[in-house]
Amino acid sequence: MLDNYANIFFSIGFGVILMWLTESTEAYVNYTAKPRVVLPPNYVKEIRPPSKKGSPVIVDFSIFVVDINSINVEDMDFRVDMFVHQRWLESRLEISDDIFEEGDDYVTLLPEFFDNLWQPDPYFLNSKIAEIATLTHKFTSVTLYKNKTVRYAARMHAIIACQMEFQLYPMDIQVCPIYIESFSSNNQKVKLRWSDSGVTLNPELKLLQYNLGQPLELEESDGYMPEKVGNFSRLTVYFRFERQIGHHLIQTFAPSSLVVMLSWFSFWLGLDAIPGRVTLLVTCMLTLVTMFTGLRADIPPVAYVKALDLWMAGCMVSVFAALAEFVVVKVLDVQYQYQVNRIPKVLPMRISNMEKGQCATVASWEGGAVRSRKATQTPTTPGQTSLQGNGGPPKPARRQSLLSVAWTDTDTGVEKIMWREIDKVSRAVFPILFFVFVLLYWPILLMKSS
Repeated sequence: MLDNYANIFFSIGFGVILMWLTESTEAYVNYTAKPRVVLPPNYVKEIRPPSKKGSPVIVDFSIFVVDINSINVEDMDFRVDMFVHQRWLESRLEISDDIFEEGDDYVTLLPEFFDNLWQPDPYFLNSKIAEIATLTHKFTSVTLYKNKTVRYAARMHAIIACQMEFQLYPMDIQVCPIYIESFSSNNQKVKLRWSDSGVTLNPELKLLQYNLGQPLELEESDGYMPEKVGNFSRLTVYFRFERQIGHHLIQTFAPSSLVVMLSWFSFWLGLDAIPGRVTLLVTCMLTLVTMFTGLRADIPPVAYVKALDLWMAGCMVSVFAALAEFVVVKVLDVQYQYQVNRIPKVLPMRISNMEKGQCATVASWEGGAVRSRKATQTPTTPGQTSLQGNGGPPKPARRQSLLSVAWTDTDTGVEKIMWREIDKVSRAVFPILFFVFVLLYWPILLMKSS
């Protein structure tokens, strides 16, 4: 009997406690589920922007660039990490003041509630990839202010296409724009404009091969888009990438100049060092070819001539001209040696014939004009003889025979050999010509790059 009464009282008490817990839970749920931002009727179904009829809604846009990397000259694009901020006025909201904490004029909205709001739809027109950064969730935030202004912020990664030009490479300057445009709303419904902050760069941002020019140029325009059949508002920011020349001075211009100067040492090597002279010039040529072949692999093949190509051509032509000069002087030396070895055999025979009276004239035996003279033998100094005609002045024995490859200086009487004179002139001419090329190349390149 007592057990029955105990069970009854226990059941009644448990039921009372359960009812109290249920009512408390429902009250809490009703309190937390109470709408603090009221949407107008049928707001979810509306796709119209929050503006008066005939006037577009103004969307203020700003970007904070965190990092720029992977400037790819082969694919002609670059990667940018940035914070994107948008602001617009949502005048159709009804906001109660109790949702704001004391002293604050804004509140952060839940993502579920933001999905029900009207949102602008800007996109990067020239992007290959654009995505919101994520870790455990998307890095986005939505803030609502008391004046019904909605502020949307997101951390984004984007790969932007850039039409690069390499005529002035390696002193080229790449101007790469980012086009931001509304995708579905024309300029009569949505107008994009830069906010006061515009585009801001991370002060610690550094690029490996480029200097990021300042200031950035910002534009606002309205253009007709034939693919979307309408006029759309567009924002443009131009990034100016100036290639740093220090790397190429050390890796390209200085070594190639030294190789060209090294080829000039061959002019001081006589023809008795033919293997060393040929090896030096050929090695210089192969070094330049190898050097510039590796440099051309860093940029895509283009149909036009680059500034680096002109420098490469100037260096290779200089070394090739030194090699061609060696071939010329070697040919002249062969002719000189041939004539030197041939004259001693011919001259004694003709002198002996004149002594016997078999020949009364001396002729130029290298195909020159024949002059008839009476040959006499006149002693001069001990150990020397000269041929004299009609009492005229003594004449060198080999002057006419070696006129093409050697001659005698009339002032000093010293024999001049043509290939040696060419080597002497080349020692000054080649450095002067290369110096003139450098003086023309760098001022013109600096003028165009500026």
